[in-house]
Amino acid sequence: MGPRIDRGTMVLVVEDEPMIRMNGVDLLEDQGYQVLEAASADEAITLLEQAPDVRLLFSDIDMPGSMNGVELAELVHRRWPGIRLLLTSGQRQVSGEDMPEDGRFLAKPYSQGDVIDQVKDLLSR
Repeated sequence: MGPRIDRGTMVLVVEDEPMIRMNGVDLLEDQGYQVLEAASADEAITLLEQAPDVRLLFSDIDMPGSMNGVELAELVHRRWPGIRLLLTSGQRQVSGEDMPEDGRFLAKPYSQGDVIDQVKDLLSR
């Protein structure tokens, strides 16, 4: 059995594609996480300013708006250093040096198991 899930741990899903965002939200809620969702980096920042108990950001990299997912992750890392970062993209690969410290990258298409494994591992640190 893997690490115990802290029920109610809050995760923010940032994805501009509604179906993909809904699937990610459903997957995480089924695992017992509380999930907030945003369609853009700007919306995500507004939510983070109002929800100080977010523990993990799961964000697409390729989004419209004032910043992409990597820029969002860098801002979150500076302003909220306790939030874990998991980024995803179907368009590009992101290497470790392009990510904030402790950030992880998961290529699309990903399996539900991959997402859950990464989230659990990040939150157990």
